[in-house]
Amino acid sequence: MEDVDGFFSLDSDPEVHKYLGTQPVSTRSQIIDIIRSVQQQYLANGIGRWAIIDKSTGRFIGWTGFKLIKEVINNRTNYYDLGYRLLREYWGQGISTEAAIASLSYGFEKLNLQEIIATVNCDNTASNKVVTKAGFQFCETFYLHGIKHNWYKLDHNDWVRLNRSGVSERAGSPDNMVTPAQKNI
Repeated sequence: MEDVDGFFSLDSDPEVHKYLGTQPVSTRSQIIDIIRSVQQQYLANGIGRWAIIDKSTGRFIGWTGFKLIKEVINNRTNYYDLGYRLLREYWGQGISTEAAIASLSYGFEKLNLQEIIATVNCDNTASNKVVTKAGFQFCETFYLHGIKHNWYKLDHNDWVRLNRSGVSERAGSPDNMVTPAQKNI
C-alpha cells in the first residue's frame, strides 16, 4: 500500500472535506481501511475509485472513479456515482475535469453503463463547474444530511452526443489513473 501517505495527506486536510459532509481522517490506519473498502468494491461490484498519479513524479495526487450506491439517496438507489478528490495543491488546474471525463469515458465505453450520477454540495462552485464541464445535466436539488446538494445525471445517449462534439477528447488517458486491482493504493 505504497500510496498511504499521499492518501493520508489528501483525506486529513479539512479543506478537502469542506463540502463533503465528512470529517478528515486522523490516522493512517483509517486510510488503510478506506483502501481495503475500495478494493472490496472492486471484488463485489467490479468498479471503484482509481488513484490519480502525477506522471512526471509518480506521486499520488488524488482519486476518481465510480461507486455503486446501494443506500437510498434522494429517493434513489443502485446507481453509479462519479467522485473525485485531489490534493489541494492540484486544485484549479483542470485535473478534476480531466479525471471526470476520463472516468466517464471508461464508464460508458468500457463498462457499458447506461447512466452515471454526480451529487455536489450546492456551495461547492468548483465541483459544480467540473461536472457540468464533463457533460452532466442538472436535474434537481435535494438535501443530504441536512445539506443542500445538486443532483446531476449523464446517460449513455447524451455521452455519445457529447463525444461526437469532442468532450471526451479533452480528457487525458485513463492511463494515469490506476485501479486498486492494478496497484495497491
